[in-house]
Amino acid sequence: MFEAVRKNQRVAQIILALLIIPFAFFGMDAYFRDAPGGGEVAVVDGTPITEGEFDRALREQQDRLRSAAGGQVDRAMLESEELRRAVLENLVNQRVLALYGMESRLNVTPAQLQQTIAGLESFQQDGRFSLERYEALLRAQGMSPAMFETRVAHDVRIQQVATAVGEAGFVPTASASRFLAAQLEERTIGEMRFPAARHVADIKPTDEEINQFYESNAASFERPARLKAEYVVLDHAAVEKQVAVSEEEVRAAYDSNPQRFGQPETRQARHILLQIEPGAAEGEVQKVTARAQELVAELRKDPSRFARLASENSQDPGSAGRGGDLGFFGHGVMVKAFEEAAFAQKKDEIGDPVRSEFGLHIIQVTAIKPSSIRPFAEVHDQIAAELRTQAAGRRFAELAEQFSNTVYEQSDSLAPVAEALKLEIRRTDWIARGADALGGHRSERLMNALFADEAVRNHRNTEAVEVGNNTLVAARAVEFEPAQRLPLEEVKARIADQLRNEAAAKKAVEQGEAVLAALNKGESATGAWSESRSLQRAAPGLPAAAMAAVFSAPTAKLPAYVGLAVPGGDYTIYRIEAVKRPELANDDPRVAAVAAQYRRLIAERDFSAFLAELRGRYKVELKLRPAAGAAG
Repeated sequence: MFEAVRKNQRVAQIILALLIIPFAFFGMDAYFRDAPGGGEVAVVDGTPITEGEFDRALREQQDRLRSAAGGQVDRAMLESEELRRAVLENLVNQRVLALYGMESRLNVTPAQLQQTIAGLESFQQDGRFSLERYEALLRAQGMSPAMFETRVAHDVRIQQVATAVGEAGFVPTASASRFLAAQLEERTIGEMRFPAARHVADIKPTDEEINQFYESNAASFERPARLKAEYVVLDHAAVEKQVAVSEEEVRAAYDSNPQRFGQPETRQARHILLQIEPGAAEGEVQKVTARAQELVAELRKDPSRFARLASENSQDPGSAGRGGDLGFFGHGVMVKAFEEAAFAQKKDEIGDPVRSEFGLHIIQVTAIKPSSIRPFAEVHDQIAAELRTQAAGRRFAELAEQFSNTVYEQSDSLAPVAEALKLEIRRTDWIARGADALGGHRSERLMNALFADEAVRNHRNTEAVEVGNNTLVAARAVEFEPAQRLPLEEVKARIADQLRNEAAAKKAVEQGEAVLAALNKGESATGAWSESRSLQRAAPGLPAAAMAAVFSAPTAKLPAYVGLAVPGGDYTIYRIEAVKRPELANDDPRVAAVAAQYRRLIAERDFSAFLAELRGRYKVELKLRPAAGAAG
């Protein structure tokens, strides 16, 4: 894989929101995971989508959402059934598109593959594709270029389908022009406001009215049942605190796998590429070969001319400008023929021309970094942390059983399990029935268990409830208050304020509607108009309801009037004084921009319909189970 590949060309111009492609949405990590395994969450035309594949996609989506929100994201949303379902639907969409692509015999050429990989930011340095970065990232993840390129080709094939459908939309220029003209229309208005606040002081609700409202809206003044709880959490972090790793174990792990902590040999080389098209005639091959031999002869006489000859003769535009330099690379990065030659040559030697699918290469190895092993002290802490994590994973299942048994067998207190497993007993303030989380652990099942009759009446421990991956929680109600209606005296002032505000708003509407009726009859009206100002449909300067009223009002005769109640209880009359409609030229760039946006909407609609048709063609069976701790 050479840096000569052309960059900055997208395989798909429209990546629709309905489809999540791994490298377009999740980032490069989507390619650097072991193959999925486990049970099935869906079957598409007889091909399974495994639990491992789903879990990986869900984690990547959760990580992306956390990153987009700067880490401040609601855990309930990350663990919601809605997100799980959306991830599964996208996996199914990808699968039906892949099946369609194979059925349609869509092909991904080497050039397309090169362009795609070169355009991925993960492999770029200073805005350019970096072979050294590409090699290092693949090597760090234990992945060969062949494996990686196979996965990228799969996604490129899917995007070919998306592009074909997405680019089929057509928007007439006249339609885009009419839409833009409506958005750019301006209306000049004045406002006359009738505040509800001016009537509040005159309204004095009676005790009878307050009592009647209290009795008629009893549910509004009921405080739900609530409790205070204590709880304990067994998770990976708690287990890891109890795991010790000896120096002997750390040393043994280092000694038993030295290659893991080593850096394999890498080489820096430069080359001159003379391209030979696939299927070229024998005469053309002989001509290129003869020219390559001439260059080899010149370079062996004077190797110092390599950079100049590369810039003049190499047909690899990515490296020719740098004298053919390809940077450092290791095994598994270059095409096979190139790699074998480069790792067989001595430093500074000018090798014989080497044939690959790209053409003939004249190679000179300019530097060699021998393999090396990182010292034990440098990787000691990394190994120890990994061993603790592994030991905690093995230990968790054993402690989880002990945790569950203890909270059940000694159900009148959480102290025994906390003491046995060295866990902290945490306490809450009042929690109302209907809350969906305990101390940040969201689980409807846990909250239902905590508010169950047995738990609140006898203060029994709940069962151990799994609230996430390798996280168990058991809780116990320590104080409980049943649902109760708040006494009238406690809410009387609140009711009086509500009645005053409602009556004041009603008076404001009555007053405003009377004035509006007079204005529409051509009569004069008492009231102060605000200073005139202009509004544009595309740039709202009023609440949505008011904008809709102003721009939907007939304007054949001006001034025109429209009125409505606005948030807060006030009533406002809008006087439309002038209307300015733009004149747009056919070549106005704004029309083209609107047409492009409209085309995207059409593309999304068409692509959604296309996916629905494919999901009907290829039988889809969903088997996703509810998340751990969910109801049911």
